[in-house]
Amino acid sequence: MTTANAPALKIIALGGLHEIGKNTWVFEYNDEIMLLDGGLSFPDNMMPGVNVVLPDMTYLRDNKHKIKGMIVTHGHEDHIGAISFHLKQFEIPVIYGPRLAMALLEDKLREAGVLNRTELRRVMPRDIVRVGNSFFVEFIRNTHSIADSFSIAINTPAGMLIHSGDFKVDHTPVDGEFFDLARLAEHGEKGVLCLISDSTNAELPGTTPSERSVYPNLERYILAAKGRVIITTFASSVHRVNMILDIADKQGRVVGVVGRSMLNVIAHARNLGYIKCRDDLFQPLQNLRHYRDDQILILTTGSQGEPMSALTRLSNSSHKQLEIRQGDTVILSANPIPGNTIPVVRTIDRLIALGANVIYGKDKGLHVSGHGSQEDHKLMLALVRPKFFFPAHGELRMLKQHAKMAENMGIPSENIIIAENGDVVAVCQDYMRVVDKVPSGVELVDSSRDGMVKGEVLRDRQQLAGDGIFTIAVSVGLDGKLSTNPDIQLSGVVLPMEHSQIIAAVAKAIDNSLANCWGNFARNVGSLEVDWVGLRGQLERDLTRVLRQQMQSKPMIVFLLQTPPNSTQSAPAPAPKPNALGITLRPGSVKAVAKPEAVAVTNGNGATNAAVTPVTTDAPTLGAVTASAGRRKRTAATV
Repeated sequence: MTTANAPALKIIALGGLHEIGKNTWVFEYNDEIMLLDGGLSFPDNMMPGVNVVLPDMTYLRDNKHKIKGMIVTHGHEDHIGAISFHLKQFEIPVIYGPRLAMALLEDKLREAGVLNRTELRRVMPRDIVRVGNSFFVEFIRNTHSIADSFSIAINTPAGMLIHSGDFKVDHTPVDGEFFDLARLAEHGEKGVLCLISDSTNAELPGTTPSERSVYPNLERYILAAKGRVIITTFASSVHRVNMILDIADKQGRVVGVVGRSMLNVIAHARNLGYIKCRDDLFQPLQNLRHYRDDQILILTTGSQGEPMSALTRLSNSSHKQLEIRQGDTVILSANPIPGNTIPVVRTIDRLIALGANVIYGKDKGLHVSGHGSQEDHKLMLALVRPKFFFPAHGELRMLKQHAKMAENMGIPSENIIIAENGDVVAVCQDYMRVVDKVPSGVELVDSSRDGMVKGEVLRDRQQLAGDGIFTIAVSVGLDGKLSTNPDIQLSGVVLPMEHSQIIAAVAKAIDNSLANCWGNFARNVGSLEVDWVGLRGQLERDLTRVLRQQMQSKPMIVFLLQTPPNSTQSAPAPAPKPNALGITLRPGSVKAVAKPEAVAVTNGNGATNAAVTPVTTDAPTLGAVTASAGRRKRTAATV
């Protein structure tokens, strides 16, 4: 399909470079875009209230008219988990992918209410599909930790590309579906312009063991258990689950399944033939009481210490249907991914404290990776023999190591590129280089799975989590003085002084500020007019400055100003006299003019951004509502 003098193909990774997760690729030729995978990742400790992390999709939102379709390599969350969120923002005409991945994706799209925004088409090994006019895509069977996984050959006018997908070279696959290395070699013989390849285990020497190598170790530990066996693994590890079910059947144990994701994956894998077992092997949890403990195996989620997972709730004694008993054997058939070690260890400790015998650790041989090691990578490079090499799916040190391997195998260093998310990489027969940059980064989704957590909201949550919130309500009368003592509410704030001292300090600060600035915001033009918005801003700035001086922490400060109601003076009044601030109240109408109020967030040093909204003053009102959050300047939608 390659044509002479064809324009360069643009390749953009919106996620998956310098990180593990949210794998999202854009292939653009002329005015056509093909997507490959749409993954998510999970929040870290600095993202309070965030449920999932998505790549920044600004570029695709701006170019949604160019999108012709999507290719899915396999069904892991870091490759399909974000697609339902993307479909809420733009349509994808068609999505091609493996049968298992499409079954899992269909559930996600239906639950999110976006199934009608695309067409799902299932493919088989060596199927070739057309996306737009520029992309002809072939699905090449590979081996990975989930069944039904593919490498991808993409034929374009600029040349042939191979995207490895996630892979390892497993010569004894549990499902008998072998890596189609021959087809990769055929493409290598014809000539491959560029290889984009999984770098996850590029630092590890040797080859990654076969999934089947776990079987005898699982069998030995299950056989040695005298009571119930509770096993946790990744729900998507279909091959692992299949082996566990086979062992349970051989040893005369019935199986109870706990966890929604585990139930869904098993159901789909059985329908597609990737898990084969008799129906009565599975028993509802309520039926397990009819069996002896040594006849029970419970398969559950929670291998990564997720707070709401079944295993974590078992360790907390908060599961509604099950509890850990003395003599239970708990087997962790998974290694913690980076960042999850502490919650996993704490879960193990709690299980041990409840009397369980917990079997875990790399030395037990209960888990193998689904990603290839160095010798697997070398085999991929040797078969494909690309002109250009683009290491992907890994943190920077992994990408660098993979690039070094490719160079040692004869690919010139100038033909190897290490890009970042958002880099626009142009590749043609003559070159491969970064030519532009598009918006990259993350989009955060809160626990509602609908609300997007913007940067300022995340900073507010971090501030609240770190130093708490300080709410101050004051009431100012038409005489320019405090009507009552300030009302102070604290949450999560450590005070360097007594509560009464804080109240006194706030009252003194407000009194001093009013004495200095009331004349700037109140004027007599036949009636008293007060710029309550301006006054509120000044009081808030002065108060914040005083509190910052007296407190070692920097809590979020929410300042509430109550303004007086409208009032009229119809009876004859005594001769006007200047008040203490030199303002003469003339006979007749005396009113408080409340200019448009605002919800604002200031930086505590005088700068304020306000979202203006009208406020009526027919009754006492909580007027100017201002939240100060340290040295940041931004507008808040709500306080």
